[in-house]
Amino acid sequence: MSASTAIPADERLAAFNANIEAADKDPSLSPETGKQMDKVTLIRFGAGFLVFGLLWMSGLAIVSAVLLTKHLQSIFGPDVEGLTGVINACTAVASLVSNLLFGTLSDRSRSKWGRRTPFIVLGAILGGVTLFLTGMVTNAVAITIIYCLCMFGLNAMIAPLVAMISDRIPMNVRGTMSAFFGAGQTCGAPIGTLIGSAFILKSFPGFILAGILMFLGGIVAVIIVPKESSADFLPKDEGKASDVLRSFIPPKFSTAHDFYKAFAGRICMLLSYQMITVYQLLIFQKYIGLDDTAAGAAMATMSVITMVVSLGGSVVAGPISDLIGRRKIPVVAASVLFAIGMAMPWIMPTTLGMFLYAGIAGLGYGVYSSVDQALNVDVLPNKEEAGKDLGVLNLATTLGQMLGPVLMSVITMTLGYAAAFPISIVFALLGCVFIMMIKGVK
Repeated sequence: MSASTAIPADERLAAFNANIEAADKDPSLSPETGKQMDKVTLIRFGAGFLVFGLLWMSGLAIVSAVLLTKHLQSIFGPDVEGLTGVINACTAVASLVSNLLFGTLSDRSRSKWGRRTPFIVLGAILGGVTLFLTGMVTNAVAITIIYCLCMFGLNAMIAPLVAMISDRIPMNVRGTMSAFFGAGQTCGAPIGTLIGSAFILKSFPGFILAGILMFLGGIVAVIIVPKESSADFLPKDEGKASDVLRSFIPPKFSTAHDFYKAFAGRICMLLSYQMITVYQLLIFQKYIGLDDTAAGAAMATMSVITMVVSLGGSVVAGPISDLIGRRKIPVVAASVLFAIGMAMPWIMPTTLGMFLYAGIAGLGYGVYSSVDQALNVDVLPNKEEAGKDLGVLNLATTLGQMLGPVLMSVITMTLGYAAAFPISIVFALLGCVFIMMIKGVK
């Protein structure tokens, strides 16, 4: 028996509540310990968040940005815009459900290994195995079901890890920690695209690597991040079905205006982002006019550009946000940059236009990802339900992921690829409007 679990449960609960109260009063204190966090612990959290985002996003991007489209084309022919939209819509619905589910369940968990850790480990196994299996079947329904199961595994990792920012990180460094979280994802996406483009003519080993990276994301993060305290002392729920169902109810709009403004802003930005990201290969093939080999080479170059600028934006923006004590300005600036980048291939439908998009929009998305998560934590209406409420906010991500490809498929089949870029710009700028309307966060 560890020293902590030897302490009576009522004393540990009192200390738990006292630590949260102390952190609410002093932004330099950790809600987990009620004390200031030393540099080594901060570095471990930052490294864990960075590596997690880098690995899972790299694995997912190998499939979502390149190999899934190519796999579908090898089975059903070159015109897979509609099928791609349907599959991504289904998987986004799965993400929507699973993010809220695992955020809420981890809030209510009373495991001796902590509230969040068991979900992350199990999610890593499910996500890794199913991401690999996505490329091993040739039936459209089977591909969709397996890809949906992958989203359940992925969100079993994401929802609890994001909740750790609220559970364990001091308020005054959440922007920096969010920057590490965002940097991993923003760098992982182009790295995955780069890797995927190398397997564009031979996808089997690419799907294997994708599954391994997804699996390692959760496992390595659990190893690096400081061990989570046992949650066995927290009051146990009555277990009534009605109580469990009520725990899934989102915050009331009348008492959480800022929360829902952040929700709307994120939907708009992610919708804009996903419209282009999921269709990169098709854009190079059908809008720019490249063959598979040239498209793969162009995507590889574009990925390197995006990785460099996204990393720079992520690393700089989070600490600056903490230093100036503001979240909205970096998020709005990032959205404007993203809109400007989106205009490049619209004005210049060439490989150069896409490279400029990668540089300008990639910088914007890097800044956005590094600060937006901290802004989301700051607008939470109830810190005790952080996992569930962050799960609700992350529904905005999945709604954007769902609506972006669906909207893009409709646009490309009716108006053509050129019309997608100005529509995407409108959504990015609309996201700025919602963020500027937030009153409780600077």
